Amino acid sequence: MMRAWLLLVGLSAFAIAAPAGAQSGHAGHGSTAPMPAPEKPAPAGNGNHAQMDMTTDPACAPEHAAMGHCTPTERKPAPVDAPADPACLPEHAAMGHCKPADEAPAPPVGAVGTDLPAGDTPAPAPPADWYADRVFPSAEMEHSRHAMMAENGAQTTAFLSFNLAEYQARQGGDGYRWDAEGWYGGDVNRVTVKSEGEGSFGEAIESVETQLLYSRAVDPYFNLQAGIRQDLGAGPDRTYAAIGFEGLAPYWFEVEGALFLSNKGDLSARIEGYYDQRITQRVILQPMAELNFAAQDVPEIGIGSGPSEMELGLRLRYEIVREFAPYVGVEWARKFGDTARIARAAGEDAGGVSLVMGVRAWF
Repeated sequence: MMRAWLLLVGLSAFAIAAPAGAQSGHAGHGSTAPMPAPEKPAPAGNGNHAQMDMTTDPACAPEHAAMGHCTPTERKPAPVDAPADPACLPEHAAMGHCKPADEAPAPPVGAVGTDLPAGDTPAPAPPADWYADRVFPSAEMEHSRHAMMAENGAQTTAFLSFNLAEYQARQGGDGYRWDAEGWYGGDVNRVTVKSEGEGSFGEAIESVETQLLYSRAVDPYFNLQAGIRQDLGAGPDRTYAAIGFEGLAPYWFEVEGALFLSNKGDLSARIEGYYDQRITQRVILQPMAELNFAAQDVPEIGIGSGPSEMELGLRLRYEIVREFAPYVGVEWARKFGDTARIARAAGEDAGGVSLVMGVRAWF
């Protein structure tokens, strides 16, 4: 019994020791001594001889650099192609963030005309040779060039318009009225003739006014005018020196104004204007206004001092063609102050309304 117990204990101890020995044999190739743990690399710096000798590597990936396997090469930012900046500081210019104003790029070699940078450099000389002169005689081409410039920049033209040519149905007797203007000249200098007047059927012409003016353009929209005015009609004739303007105001208002000084020393003024309101491409509504002033009483021609007369008109025309347009409308006229008093003393009305119909034309 005792032998059996001892045998059982021996077998148990052998069974426990066998795996441990096998494990130790595999680890040390037959040696039962445990293997030492691997040493960690010494930290770099502070004179430690175990510091890793890593040089900068242009191919060092960011994840390898994060694990300490390599050191990436320091890369400078590419210079920024910034425009010249007068407030660019030297340190910012050194980093390529901006470009000082005094370091603007030089113009390309051979640059001329609009390829040159802005500055006060004298303009290049105009070309002295013409390509056509290589094929045709120079004298003939010079004549052609002169004719072309005259036709496109210094040509003379003529124009005649009847803004009003109408029949007026009014109380006390129907009448007529006209307002015309013509000119001859170029874009800047012109000779202008203006004529207007009115009368009643079956009677002598009440008034005729004619102006002969020199007109000069002072900008693309306005002309200054100076000349003489001659009045004819029922009253005494008068001759005036005239100076004024004519043009297109903002929002397409046609305006005209003038001062008149007669040979008797009478001073008067006039301002008028109209506007073409297009309802369609052919139907146009034209409101019109005119106001006259006088500096003194002139009873012999029925004029009193101050605002003397006002006219307001509204005409609707249909343009059969641009040059010819019949119209219908209404006109209101009124005399003021001493002018109205002189008219009443002569047995005339101081104001009234007329229905009008006529033609507007230009050539």
